[in-house]
Amino acid sequence: MNAPDILVIDDEVQIRRLLRLTLASAGYGVREAETASLGLNEAVVRHPDAIILDLGLPDMSGLEVLRRLREWTQLPVLILSVRGEETDKIAALDAGADDYLTKPFGGGELLARMRALLRRTQTSPTTKVEQFGDVVVDFTKRLVTKAGVEVHLAAKEYAVLRLLLQHRGKVVTHRHLLTEVWGPGHAADTHYLRVNMTNLRKKIESTPDRPRYLKTESGIGYRFSEAVDEVAPAGENSPRDA
Repeated sequence: MNAPDILVIDDEVQIRRLLRLTLASAGYGVREAETASLGLNEAVVRHPDAIILDLGLPDMSGLEVLRRLREWTQLPVLILSVRGEETDKIAALDAGADDYLTKPFGGGELLARMRALLRRTQTSPTTKVEQFGDVVVDFTKRLVTKAGVEVHLAAKEYAVLRLLLQHRGKVVTHRHLLTEVWGPGHAADTHYLRVNMTNLRKKIESTPDRPRYLKTESGIGYRFSEAVDEVAPAGENSPRDA
């Protein structure tokens, strides 16, 4: 299993260096961004396992960064700030932060809090093996097989499948899929999703034009279902259904 990847968004060079040394010594991968805009872009492109965020960034407040992140992802976020007032902590937690640590901080406490954040996310359904029909998805190995043969999924195809499995039986809207997988700047690009879903069905479904598992909710989104009697009509992949 790959080491967790942590994104550090902080404008202080010394703090970033300290965090890199502390996290790397514990086996984490570390990415850095010195501004809010760079950090948001890294979050979209890199999909880290967790984010360490400073509140006092030069181009945007950390609270606004939090709000923008929570529009499309539930990645765990640890606030690291010199602001230690209770009101600051409450505002950050209400904006979507998972934890709050005040500078200066101890390396041991930082690592303990990071382990706790990652443990909570690792309890989600996407950290185990899922099976439907002759398809097996091993999320810890990022491996998909069909009838025992490995299925090679593109990164976006895998991300869409993971998200649908995470919300088994529930409709996942086009907007949610697009912002989570492609980023918030692509919330209206339904053609990306339509092409991706067509390719994914060809690799996963036994009859792609009559999908059993990857269902279309016309005009709304997609849903993963194992109901035997829910056989989609032919032509479900038409552009109007994306």
